[in-house]
Amino acid sequence: MKHTVVMTGVSRGIGRVAAEHILRRSPDVHLLVVARGSSGTQLAAELATCGDTVSYVAADLGSLDSVRSAAAEIRDRLDHGDLPPLRGFVGNAGMQYTNALTEGPDGFESTFTVNVLANHLFVRLLQGHFAAPARIVITASDTHFGDFKHNMGMVPGPAWKSPDVLARTGAFPKPDTTVAGRTAYSTSKLAAIYLVHEYARRLPAGIDAVAYNPGFVPGTDLARDAGPVSRFAMRRILPMMTLTPFATSRNAAGRYLADVVLGTTQAPTGSYVDRSRVDRSSEESYDARREGELWEAAERFTAA
Repeated sequence: MKHTVVMTGVSRGIGRVAAEHILRRSPDVHLLVVARGSSGTQLAAELATCGDTVSYVAADLGSLDSVRSAAAEIRDRLDHGDLPPLRGFVGNAGMQYTNALTEGPDGFESTFTVNVLANHLFVRLLQGHFAAPARIVITASDTHFGDFKHNMGMVPGPAWKSPDVLARTGAFPKPDTTVAGRTAYSTSKLAAIYLVHEYARRLPAGIDAVAYNPGFVPGTDLARDAGPVSRFAMRRILPMMTLTPFATSRNAAGRYLADVVLGTTQAPTGSYVDRSRVDRSSEESYDARREGELWEAAERFTAA
């Protein structure tokens, strides 16, 4: 039966690969891509080259008002029958800045806005339009473990604080540095897992929520705001690590993400999928008190 999957972070990297796999393997999917400005027109056309059904909605994930407008458009199209039933949301877009001082138009730190609040707002505004069985997939990161085994010392571990602190600029020491920016990133990915656990508790039966970890994937544009040396290393040197067990190629990570979205990788609601299998996330990521506090804060932050 034809159904809709809404997906962010499709224009490049593992999201682009995942979208191609989803369309190739599931002809019943109407893929609705969320893209900035008019770029969605070209993106949808490129993905629909084999006759697949692809459309787009414009949104800047760094602006909560823009996310609200995009969600309202999606709901309107569903209500009027312009889209088949909604059975999936994939929050794959992610951002990592070179500092912890970048502030978006809503007054929140931009890493937290894109990686946490934008996904939460989409989930909550689309919640009443999901047709069971439905699956929400949020791309997390094993940087949330904060140990050498998972990040090889390249990204500092998360430094959890009150959500009211994390949502604002300057939450970490030396906020103008790359270290602070990367700490904001790993902390935001811990927050994403916390919210997945809350979705599993709070969303109606038949709407599953899963966190997906692609592993370390060099060669993507995640570090596009980094300095020239870091960008060169990510694009030209570190991709060679995909020949070892310490990294995942973009193609493999995209395929694994498609497996989670399509249900090929079976994962109960609230679970953490490490590439191709369900696994435990960090011990720190199982904290019901923090999860509840973050849920309440995210509800406050995203209230219209």
